[in-house]
Amino acid sequence: MATEQLYLQSIEAGYYTNFNATVISVEGEKVALDRTLFYPLGGGQNWDTGTLDGPNGAVTVHEVRGRGTILHSLDGDHQLEVGDEVKGSVDWERRHAHMRMHTAQHIVSGVVYESFNGARTVGNQIHHDRSRIDFNPISLTDEMLLQIPETVNKLIDENHKVTDSTMTRDEVNAVMPPDRTNMNLLPASVRDLRVVKIGDNIDLCPCAGTHVRELSEIGHIQIIGKKSKGKGTQRITYELQIPQVTPTSISETI
Repeated sequence: MATEQLYLQSIEAGYYTNFNATVISVEGEKVALDRTLFYPLGGGQNWDTGTLDGPNGAVTVHEVRGRGTILHSLDGDHQLEVGDEVKGSVDWERRHAHMRMHTAQHIVSGVVYESFNGARTVGNQIHHDRSRIDFNPISLTDEMLLQIPETVNKLIDENHKVTDSTMTRDEVNAVMPPDRTNMNLLPASVRDLRVVKIGDNIDLCPCAGTHVRELSEIGHIQIIGKKSKGKGTQRITYELQIPQVTPTSISETI
């Protein structure tokens, strides 16, 4: 039985941190639910952490993985059984950090593609404290490393909105070049895609990650490292400054 992924319902759903669910399977420390707000490892984005509060009290969720069925790895002797009702709570600070980092990655990837001869994003890893992106083909100079955050931070200061929708592959390809969106990495059988858009097509990309509502939440980016990965591939690592306004999570339970 697949898990309903509540965080995919909308950009706004990323701001919910509490939900009710039913246990549908138990495999040792790994527990699957019929619905979840916990984001699993995937798409370069790290997993959410938090707690599940069941009949025997609250237990810590320390890892979340899976695709159709999402498995929550729990600390200690959780004593949960199939059919138990639980209340999940996502760690908001970690969630929001991932939202900011992932949205920043979309902007950086778009800026590099547009600025440096169509250099593609060929890998990325989103963490709560720092993140990295791999580009190919590219040879980053000191001047380019200054230009990237300058351009990105200008877009952040313009505070463009972030929205999501469902589009077909052909609709996405009509707006953005397929190599920019890495369309070739998506299974050909998937036609309807969840797409995240920044502003008026500043960036538009199929993505199942969590994102901020508007760019002002990100804070400015700072590139803190560059590394060659061979064969024309180079990696940059970046951090985010704390934004002046950080929204609180939505308190309602979804």
